[in-house]
Amino acid sequence: MKTYDVTALGELLIDFTENGVSGQGNPLFEANPGGAPCNVLAMLAKLGHSTAFIGKVGRDFFGEQLKSAIEEAGIDSSCLRMDKDVHTTLAMVHTFPDGDRDFSFYRSPGADMMLTEDEIPEDVVKNSRIFHFGTLSMTHEGVRRATKKAVRIAEDAGCVLSFDPNLRPPLWDSLDEARKQVLYGLEHCHILKISDNEIQWLTGKEDYTEGVAWINERFSIPLILVSMGKEGSRAYYRGMMVQAAPFLQDNTVDTTGAGDTFCGCVLHYICGHGLEALDMEDLQRMLIFANAGASLITTRKGALRVMPFPEDIEKLAGGAY
Repeated sequence: MKTYDVTALGELLIDFTENGVSGQGNPLFEANPGGAPCNVLAMLAKLGHSTAFIGKVGRDFFGEQLKSAIEEAGIDSSCLRMDKDVHTTLAMVHTFPDGDRDFSFYRSPGADMMLTEDEIPEDVVKNSRIFHFGTLSMTHEGVRRATKKAVRIAEDAGCVLSFDPNLRPPLWDSLDEARKQVLYGLEHCHILKISDNEIQWLTGKEDYTEGVAWINERFSIPLILVSMGKEGSRAYYRGMMVQAAPFLQDNTVDTTGAGDTFCGCVLHYICGHGLEALDMEDLQRMLIFANAGASLITTRKGALRVMPFPEDIEKLAGGAY
């Protein structure tokens, strides 16, 4: 038995989300805790899983806020490092009328970039059923080495590896470097969650199935999930493809964290059913549940602190789960 169902490594930051205007007509921003890996863990913790986070924030006001937030969410914070010399990473989130968003980052440097190899807790990684990572912890050399060390430990320990590119172009010196690190992630994962625009950028294929075929020609990834926004999602598994429709909301206010919520719900299903013998019905049920979770988070500002309850997801999913 392993201590943790899922451990994730990566960024933990403040998302300053637009939330109205002041009496003087100035935009107001709400300081929401965020960061894709921790959003995934927050959904998993809400679903009853044991989770741990590996990363770094500043020893400042925002870092303390983030530490409290993940502890409140039920995520083990014992591997969260706090840097006294570098401030917590910040992101300004501009939301559009349809709930979509654009990011501006304050991260030159940010504390999440400063995680080092010797700060990787080997015992925690080894004692995890699933290890989840992305590419924001591979934008710079030091934290990239730390991430790849954790991946090696997870592989050696027989963990299931989950990867979400979560591409943020402004954070890379070049998209060629981003592509190189995404390909590394594909080489070292058993579960890939990738968005529609990411798979098109990576493979040059407009058709998602052709993009998955491009990936499968180069890498051996048992489960590939393509999140398609308002078109729903797809799962590709051992020659099978299943698609599930989205649950569209009239009151969508912010799509931040929708993909992370989806990913957390998928990992929840894998924790319960394994990755070795899924059938078409399994894939359909998994996607319906994950789509429902992703839909609910779009009706709320932020993500990490407002993940939906299991019963609300099940209600929206119509008992399909």
